Amino acid sequence: MGSFGAALGQAEIGSPRDALDELGRPVNFGWARRPLWNYDPLLLRSPARRVSASDRYLIQMPGCIMTLQVSDSGITGYVGITIISLKDKTRSSQTYTIPFPLGAMELPGSSETGRVRIQTKHYLLDFSAMEGGARIIRADFPKFGRHRFLRGELVLNPPPEAESLVTHMPWRRGKNAFALLRRSPCYAVEGIMQFGGQELLFPQGKSWGLYEWRREVRPPSDLHFWAGASGASGGVNMGFTVGYGNADAGAGTENAVFVEGKIHKLDQVTFHISTDGWAKPWRFTSNDGRLEMTFSPCQERIERKTMFFHSIYRRQLFGSFAGRVILDDGKALEFSDLFGMTERSKSVN
Repeated sequence: MGSFGAALGQAEIGSPRDALDELGRPVNFGWARRPLWNYDPLLLRSPARRVSASDRYLIQMPGCIMTLQVSDSGITGYVGITIISLKDKTRSSQTYTIPFPLGAMELPGSSETGRVRIQTKHYLLDFSAMEGGARIIRADFPKFGRHRFLRGELVLNPPPEAESLVTHMPWRRGKNAFALLRRSPCYAVEGIMQFGGQELLFPQGKSWGLYEWRREVRPPSDLHFWAGASGASGGVNMGFTVGYGNADAGAGTENAVFVEGKIHKLDQVTFHISTDGWAKPWRFTSNDGRLEMTFSPCQERIERKTMFFHSIYRRQLFGSFAGRVILDDGKALEFSDLFGMTERSKSVN
């Protein structure tokens, strides 16, 4: 079997480019293996209520999945953590809404430097980018869920010479709307979180993380599907990110598998959701025949947020993935017990 290389028809970017021109219009669409787009939000001339910035982490350790997110969607700001116990099949979340941040949450324009720190008398959530690619997460929620607290620190280290999937996509409808995304799985995670009377240990070599960085100008409405996971299977460290929505992914899709930190680019991936319900196993297939994957959900989370004329609806499922992928060199890799999540999100401005 021959090698595949980059997916046909997609525009791989290999050198630094501007994400916006001097008039604030999105330019230079495609995908890259590392953050190459220079993004300056001060150039934007779109209404502040449609400018979004979000940093999110998907962390898993034996028996537990955790998501942590900070986002500024213009009309609505969001700070939230969810903890999923795969063993007990329980879920605990704590979220806070910040009305009309309009950029005041000051999420950095770069995914490689800077800090996201949101602190009030009710909570602290801090994401820091360190030299060498490491990342540190600090959380202190005196009240979390049902009268518990959450407090601790996690350190995320990328694999040596790790690659990311970075995409810059326009919307087919929506003047000057775009999505600039970075997704980086396969971080090695280490740390401790105190969760009430429980101690959540994230042991090195058994805990993994995926980092998602998103900067965009939203169209009037959007519907998006996404799935991601990280872990070890058969002695191989791997992860993936797959998704699609209303954005024009012709120059570069959101789909890739990572093995030992290296990207294997896929073309289009379709989510096959059972007609018997979302709790039944899902199937994932790629149009290039390189990916066949199943998802077995064990926990579901639904979130609705509405503020004036802006609404967000998210349906998330957590569980395990198994399947087979053809790598860029033509070799087949089978995997199982990769833990992560799927998501359907809809936003209306």
